[in-house]
Amino acid sequence: MSDQSLNTKPQIRFPLLFALALAVGIFIGQQLPRSERHFTKSSVQQNHPGSVMDEIMQFVKARYVDTVDVNSIKEKAIRNLLDQLDPHSIYITPEEALAVDEDMKGGFDGIGIEFLMLDDTILVVTPLPGGPCESAGILAGDKIIKINDSIVAGVKIDNGRIYKKLRGEKGSEVRLSILRGSNVLDFKVLRDRIPVNSVEIAYMLDEKTGYIKVNRFTSKTYTEFMEAIRPMVEEQNMRNLVVDLRGNPGGYLDEATQMLSQFFPEGKLLVYTEGRTDSRQEYNSSGRARFNIQQIAVLIDEGSASASEIMAGAIQDHDRGWIIGRRSFGKGLVQEEYPLSNKGRLRLTVARYFTPSGRCIQRNYKGNTNYDNEEANRFKSGELTDGTKITIADTTKFYTGMGRVVYSGGGITPDVFIPLDTSYFNPFFNEMNSHLPQFVSRWLEQHKGNMPTDATQFEQNFKVGDDVLTALADYSVKQGAKRDEKQLMQSKNELKLRLKSRMARVLFGDTAQFKIINSDDPAIEKALQLMNSGASLK
Repeated sequence: MSDQSLNTKPQIRFPLLFALALAVGIFIGQQLPRSERHFTKSSVQQNHPGSVMDEIMQFVKARYVDTVDVNSIKEKAIRNLLDQLDPHSIYITPEEALAVDEDMKGGFDGIGIEFLMLDDTILVVTPLPGGPCESAGILAGDKIIKINDSIVAGVKIDNGRIYKKLRGEKGSEVRLSILRGSNVLDFKVLRDRIPVNSVEIAYMLDEKTGYIKVNRFTSKTYTEFMEAIRPMVEEQNMRNLVVDLRGNPGGYLDEATQMLSQFFPEGKLLVYTEGRTDSRQEYNSSGRARFNIQQIAVLIDEGSASASEIMAGAIQDHDRGWIIGRRSFGKGLVQEEYPLSNKGRLRLTVARYFTPSGRCIQRNYKGNTNYDNEEANRFKSGELTDGTKITIADTTKFYTGMGRVVYSGGGITPDVFIPLDTSYFNPFFNEMNSHLPQFVSRWLEQHKGNMPTDATQFEQNFKVGDDVLTALADYSVKQGAKRDEKQLMQSKNELKLRLKSRMARVLFGDTAQFKIINSDDPAIEKALQLMNSGASLK
C-alpha cells in the first residue's frame, strides 16, 4: 500500500460531464485489471451488462453537430467523477504516469546537467557528479548552442522542449555543440540513468548534531537515508539528528516507516491504516536500528504532507523528539494505484491512516471549495506568522505517551512554533528573486577569478557587497521589473543571503549552499538550542 505525493487537480466544469458522470463508473470499471479485489469482473457484469459510456460516445461521434475529441471528453468525465470523491483520488494519464515514475523511482535517463535559460541561451549551471556530461568534459558555464542537428541558441525554446531533446533511452547518443569562451566545442554524450535523490543533503551542524533534508519519500528514500547518516555517525560521531521535512509532499508509506524504525525499539506502533474494505493494518518498528541516535528534531511546515506527517506524528505521539515549525498540510488518506489498459492509472483512496495515539489528521474536504488554497487561507488568517491563530477543526483530545494533549483533523501542530518571516515580502523582491539564478551566473562569469577557492573560506569570509545587490536590481529592471528603492532596502538582507547561497552552489555544490541558507534559519537554531540545552518535552 502506498501513500502517494500530493496532486493538484484542475477544477473541470463542463455541462456535458454531469450527464456522463454516472456512466463513467462503467468505463473505469472496464479499464481496471480484473484481478483487483476492489473491482471484480463478476460484479461489473452483473450490475452493468453493457457499456453506456461507449453507447453515448458512439452517438456523439456519429450524430453530434460539431466534431469533438471523444477521448478528451472521456478523460474530463473521469476527472469530474473523481472530483466527487476526495481531493487525492485522481486519474493519471499515460503521459503523466511516465513523469510520476521518474519522480517516485528516483531517476530518469538523460545526460546529467543542471541548466537554465539565460536570455536565449542554455547555460550549464553544473554537470551532475558522475553523470555523462561530467565524464564527457562539459563544464559549468558552458553554453549549449546546438543539440544534434537543432540550433537552440538565439531561438525561443522552452524547458519542456529542451528536456525532450536531452532525455532519451539509456545508451543513446546526444551530440552537443558548446560555446566555451570564444571557442565552439563538439561533444558526443551517451545518455545514462540519472538519479534524482530524495535525500537532498546531509551534513553536520555542529560536533554532535547532523542535519538531513528529505524532499519526498520515493522507493529509494530509506536506502538514501541510511547511506547519508552512516558516515556522520561512524566518521563524525553524530549523536543527535535534525530531520528537515519542510515542503515534503509525502510519497511511499513504507519508506517513512522504515526510516522511523531507526528511532524506536522493536514493536513500537508507528502508524495504522483502516478503510471501508481494508481492516486495520499496523506498522510497527522493526527493531533493526543500526545507529544510536539520541535526540531528534523534525522540521515541518504547511507543505509537509502524508508520509511526512506520518513521520512527525509518530515522533510526537511517542515523545521521541521535538516537532518544530508550522502546522503541517493535513493529509490522512492512503491511496492505491491501479494500472489501466491505456497505460494510465487510477489512484484511489482506500483507507485513512492514524498516528499511534489514534489521530487522523486529514483536513475536511467535503464541501470545502478552498481545500486547494489552504496555504493562502492560512496566510490570510495570520496563522503562518502567529502561532496563537492556529485553528483546529476537530478539538477532540488525544494524548502522547507522556500525557501531552494533541489534536486530529488538520495536520500536525508543532511542539515549537516558528513563524514565517514575511519582513522581506514585496513585489520588487519577488522580481529580483526570480532573476537571481541568471544574474549570479552572469556575475560569476566576470568575477569567478576573484572568488575564494575553498568552500569553508567562502562561507566564513565572503561578503555580498551593496554593489552586487545594486547590480541585481539593475539587471532585474532591464528584464522588466519596476524599481522600488524602499522595497529593495526592505529585502536587502534576505537577497544578500540568497545571492551568497546561489554563488556557493555554483562554485562548490549543494552542501555549501545549504550551509549558508541554514546559518540563518530560526527553526534549525531552535533545534540546536533545545538539543544542546538538554531541554525535555512538556
